[in-house]
Amino acid sequence: MASCMRSLFSDHSRYVESFRRFLKNSTEHQCMQEFLDTKLPGIVARIGDTKSEIKILSIGGGAGEIDLQIISKVRAQYPAVHINNEVIEPSVEQIAKYKELVAKTSDLENIKFAWHEETSSEYQSRIMEKNELQKWDFIHMVQMLYYVKDIPATLKFFHSLLATNAKILIILVSGTSGWNKLWKKYGSRLPLNDLCLYVTSSDLIQMLDDMGVKYECCDLLSTMDISDCFIEGNENGDFLWDFLTETCNFTTTAPPDLKAEIMKDLQEPEFSIKKDGKVLFNNSLSFIVVEA
Repeated sequence: MASCMRSLFSDHSRYVESFRRFLKNSTEHQCMQEFLDTKLPGIVARIGDTKSEIKILSIGGGAGEIDLQIISKVRAQYPAVHINNEVIEPSVEQIAKYKELVAKTSDLENIKFAWHEETSSEYQSRIMEKNELQKWDFIHMVQMLYYVKDIPATLKFFHSLLATNAKILIILVSGTSGWNKLWKKYGSRLPLNDLCLYVTSSDLIQMLDDMGVKYECCDLLSTMDISDCFIEGNENGDFLWDFLTETCNFTTTAPPDLKAEIMKDLQEPEFSIKKDGKVLFNNSLSFIVVEA
C-alpha cells in the first residue's frame, strides 16, 4: 500500500462531502423508505400493547430523518400513547441538525426527545456505572454497526435491554452487496483505520445465531450510480471513489495498479449492473429485526 494513502476518516469535511455524494447518487434512502412504509408497521404492531408509554432508543440517530419516520409509524399504531425517544449520537453537528428538524416538524405532541452526545459503547459504560438499566420497547441501529469495536458484546447488551414484545431493528449493507465483495478482496490493500469495520449482514447473522436469539432478515435492492467514477478527472466520481474505498483522495494517491484493478472489478456483474448506459453498484441493504 502506498504510504501517501490515508483513511477518508482523517479528513472530516471530505468524508461528509463524500457521504453526501453517495446519498445523492444512490437509492439508499428510497430503499429505507420502502421498508419503513411496507414492513415497519407490522414490526411495531405489538411493541406498545398494554403500555402507557413507548420507549424508543435510537443508536446513531444522525440528523433524525429516519428516526422521525420510525416515530410516525409507531404513533400511527398507538396514537394516544406517549412516546419517549432517546438518541445516542456522537456527532455534535448531527445532533444540532436533528434538533432543528424536530423544531420545524409539526404534530410531535406527546413525544419527548432527549439527545446524548456519545457513542454506543460510551452509553453502555455510563448506564452500567450508574446502574440505570432501563428497558426499551424499540431499539434501532441504522447503518451504525460499522463503527462499533465489539459488535457481539454490543448486540448482547442492547438485547438485554428489551422489554416485553420489544424489538431491535438493524439496518446495514447486505452480505450479497458489492460492498461485501469489495471489502473482502481489497480491504487489506486500503488504508486501515480504527473508526470503521468491514461488516455486513452475513457477519451479523452469524453473531445472532451464536447468541441463539430469534430474528428475521430481509434484503432490499439499492444501487449507487458510479458512472462518473470512470470519467477521468470527474469531481463527483472522485468523491464517490473516496467513499467506495474509504480513502482520502483515492484517485490521486492510490497506486495505478490498485486503481486499475478496482475499476475493472466495479464493472463486473458481481459488483454492479449496467443499465441505460450507467454503471450501478450493488448497494443492497439488509433489514434485521431481533426479538426480545
